[in-house]
Amino acid sequence: MANLADEYGTDVEIYIKALTTTIHADTPTGAPGQLHDLLERLGLERHSYPADAPLYIWHTVPEHLDAEEQRRPATHAIPTLLVAGYEVNCTPDVFDELAYQQAVQDLRSRARRPAARQPAPSSSPSPPSPARRTP
Repeated sequence: MANLADEYGTDVEIYIKALTTTIHADTPTGAPGQLHDLLERLGLERHSYPADAPLYIWHTVPEHLDAEEQRRPATHAIPTLLVAGYEVNCTPDVFDELAYQQAVQDLRSRARRPAARQPAPSSSPSPPSPARRTP
């Protein structure tokens, strides 16, 4: 099993596996768990070999999507990976310009939204002071 991320020195290599239509996202050997988790949150499925003590971990776009649809989530993941600081390479046969532009626009929109502000704690009225009685 060739690992293109190890071979090219990148954090993520996105490509179509030879003799298939499956889009793969390779990560380097020993990649941090945060990278694998991020790829899953971006819609890619994690695979490992061997399953009990993985030596090789890779991700694929869900195979139930047709070939054209598979390009979108793979490309849509790229801006988020780049913003997170990862070095990404994607082959031209996978790259979808419209999906990339949409992902960039989505990131910009999220960045423009002000963070949800927590309401200031309402000050509870102080307990009434006991009335003074004069004897």
